[in-house]
Amino acid sequence: MLLRENIYDLLRADILACRLTPGDEMREQDLAERYSVSRQPVRDALLRLQREHLVTVQPRQGYRVTPISLSDARDLLRFRLALEPACVAEAIESAPDSVLKSLDEFRRFSGNHEDFIAYNRGFHTALAHASSNRRMATALCDLIGQADRLVRVSISNLKGHDPAKLVAEHVALIDAMQQRETRTAARIIKAHIGDTEKRVLPALKRNAVIVEERSS
Repeated sequence: MLLRENIYDLLRADILACRLTPGDEMREQDLAERYSVSRQPVRDALLRLQREHLVTVQPRQGYRVTPISLSDARDLLRFRLALEPACVAEAIESAPDSVLKSLDEFRRFSGNHEDFIAYNRGFHTALAHASSNRRMATALCDLIGQADRLVRVSISNLKGHDPAKLVAEHVALIDAMQQRETRTAARIIKAHIGDTEKRVLPALKRNAVIVEERSS
């Protein structure tokens, strides 16, 4: 893998994991020192991340991690609501039994909030790949990764939330998919994502790094 790909992946991962938090200012030289590289691969990575709306260019000042707007968070979750049920339906229709059986590893969870974020990402990524539709899976995995940032930003408002209910919803979805019950699976995944929006958006609204975009 080229060095520029390594830096892009590292920088993107640090943004999505909120090791570089929304609103943080960044300078090419500081990032070059952080990753022990020259400024050119850093500049290339920043320009790619700008196209993904994860980085904002500040003329004559450098860059900053793009703050999360409520409207963008809604857009992301609504896009996921349109895409993930389609992946689930395609998996039910065409995935072999062995692929659906492999979802059993997500029937149980133990750990802290950070562990749950990794478990949850793993589960939804597995759903994406089970569809065997490369384009849909790529788009959904990107949404899932960006959703991690929403959850981490809002986590201080979710500490009392018991993940057992979410795991139970995952189990119900796995059951429906393995039994190839398309309608039941669609209902479960749509309700699951809808509940995520209801839970996460109010928490984001209370966070200082969130901005509400105003219409012109």
